[in-house]
Amino acid sequence: MQPAPSPTVTRGILLMILAIFFFTAMDATAKGLISRYPAPQVVWARFAGQLLVVLVLLNRRAPMVLRTDYPWLHLSRSACQLAATGLFFLSLGHIGLAEATALTDINPVLITLGAALFLGERLGPRRLAGVVVALIGALIIIRPGSGVFSPWALLPLGAAVAYTGNALLTRYIGPREPVWTSLLHASIFGTAVSALALPFVWTPISGADLLLFALVGCLGTGAQLCIIRSFSITEASVVAPFAYLGIVFATFWGAVLYDQWPDRWTVIGALVIVGAGLYVWHRENQAARKA
Repeated sequence: MQPAPSPTVTRGILLMILAIFFFTAMDATAKGLISRYPAPQVVWARFAGQLLVVLVLLNRRAPMVLRTDYPWLHLSRSACQLAATGLFFLSLGHIGLAEATALTDINPVLITLGAALFLGERLGPRRLAGVVVALIGALIIIRPGSGVFSPWALLPLGAAVAYTGNALLTRYIGPREPVWTSLLHASIFGTAVSALALPFVWTPISGADLLLFALVGCLGTGAQLCIIRSFSITEASVVAPFAYLGIVFATFWGAVLYDQWPDRWTVIGALVIVGAGLYVWHRENQAARKA
């Protein structure tokens, strides 16, 4: 019998699951708001809410945490995070939540490819095969050339690419600076840049929706904090596969809140993407044990 996982590992896994739950709940809330408000306004609320929460938590430490030796890297990372959020939120007004989440979930294998190209990590045939298979899964979902294809399905793919850039920069900066520095820089950048669009798209917010706008910011902040804590106490290779629960949670929210069920091809494509990611993760674990 294998030994039971340590309490630290169990806690790290639970934090990752909670983070994915928060992220998909945020996306589901944003989808409802985007049906009544412009996407840039919802994106602004997501980052402004995070900035407010982070400033409250840091209090007087905020100016000290804001200092960095990598201002341009933080600027690039923040731009990637804003692009990922903006593209994903924009897609929610045109395609289902489960479809958008499944397409965005090609990012783990894209991160594997990007780490080899830009961070010098080894790219073997199995990693490359995982990337190719995940892209095939994405093509199954969007079915280019078919009557059901929508150009809006390309937006989650763009979000996955932007998220990959964000993750690679985070991986580079992470060991060198506190995680709160990255969180604060991203909050300030996202709030400031998205606010530039507000004079052109602002729609008065009804009293009933104020709570939903606040909820988007709080859920996004909670998800980020859970991921930070999860990766700080548990190896990434242990908790990363649980991110694929996002497809399950997104399907649940889409069905319960919007009566949107993924079709057969979306389910098949999502399974292909998840299988590719789990295959790469399994091979990495085997290689680590041998090493």
